[in-house]
Amino acid sequence: MANFEKILIANRGEIALRIHRACREMGIATVAVHSTADADAMHVRLADESVCIGPPQSSQSYLNKAALLTAATITGADAVHPGVGFLAENATFAEMVREHGLTFIGPEPEHIALMGDKIEARKTADKLGLPLVPGSDGAIDSEATAKRMAEEIGFPLLVKAAAGGGGRGMKVARRPDELEEALRLASSEAAAAFGDDSIYMERYLGQPRHIEVQILSDGRGNVIHLGERDCSLQRRHQKILEEAPSPALNSEERARLLGLCVDAVRKLGYRSAGTFEFLYENGEFYFIEMNTRLQVEHPISEAITGIDLVREQIKVASGAPLALSQDEITFSGHAIECRINAEDPRTFVPSPGLVSDYHPAGGLGVRVDSGLYAGYRVPPFYDSLVAKVIVDGSSRNECLMRLRRALEEMVIDGISTTLPLHRLLIGEPDFLNGDYDIHWLESWLATHA
Repeated sequence: MANFEKILIANRGEIALRIHRACREMGIATVAVHSTADADAMHVRLADESVCIGPPQSSQSYLNKAALLTAATITGADAVHPGVGFLAENATFAEMVREHGLTFIGPEPEHIALMGDKIEARKTADKLGLPLVPGSDGAIDSEATAKRMAEEIGFPLLVKAAAGGGGRGMKVARRPDELEEALRLASSEAAAAFGDDSIYMERYLGQPRHIEVQILSDGRGNVIHLGERDCSLQRRHQKILEEAPSPALNSEERARLLGLCVDAVRKLGYRSAGTFEFLYENGEFYFIEMNTRLQVEHPISEAITGIDLVREQIKVASGAPLALSQDEITFSGHAIECRINAEDPRTFVPSPGLVSDYHPAGGLGVRVDSGLYAGYRVPPFYDSLVAKVIVDGSSRNECLMRLRRALEEMVIDGISTTLPLHRLLIGEPDFLNGDYDIHWLESWLATHA
């Protein structure tokens, strides 16, 4: 087992700060990397060392594998934590880290590659016994193949990028006459976003929930789950708010789903944290993908279990076996996370700029993950997520009341944010009753614009 003395954090923003904090509590030194636009970022200020890895553009900084590896080498880092996004699910980068004699804090490159290809992930999930949305067995190679498969699967259809993620490269064809256009748009979007125009098709479900399961495994057959999260409040396939546990599942459905995921991870021989994502409709679950990294919404799983997922990721990567067994994990209460973006709350147009005043919410059961501070300038080059408000309570109702109070307290001035949107959403009867699906928010926005 390797005891890490120094970890390079190959990311930015709130997730880089989150990883730094876990390292600090474990007595591990940190190296922050940053673009020239992020020189004044909070994680850069707090890390033991920092290295500028390039200009603002992600392609020349946070996605620059050579620059990251050089930074790790010159600072004497033992390991690299990729965080969320950027190179977190890049098998080539994980392999390069390994080839340089460093530890990649995440799964094996082979598992990243396997689950990163959505077509292969579907095939693997099928072999592992996970239920699938009816869809094509492989990539669609022609319009004729697509039409033949469409007849078998049935409309409406969802055309998806094989190398996709984050809602990009996804188009809906509700009728046969919409299929050709959906194929063309999804393929071109996939090529632009991922450099791979491969697409496949799935049945488009009418009113599903988005349910995901957090797992942790040491690759030695020891596997635990930290329950499920409900991520159904979405806009354009982007998650806005998440809660744990899901208000939609009963105990039997929950036990069945969690058991399937633990069994699948054990068969796969997977190591590290990971998340299985499913659509849930009419009592049935359908696997859609596996994320081989930490999730943005991981704090709500931490809130209901008391387990630090980043700490466990680091320990497993060092070669340590899982110290916890499933029966030692206690699930307590309810937790909700609101993603606060630097965007206009009505138009969702990005709103970078100078933060003139910042006051995070606080008090019992309230956690704010953010790299903001008064005087910080939010750069225009990256994802607009600037803060996560995570609230937990002994029940969903207590959690909702606490969340209302926390959102009222929170102050971010100088830029537009989605705080006002969240304040409205948590007062909506459908949300309060837990009665919403992945299409609910867009329908609500259409009538409240």
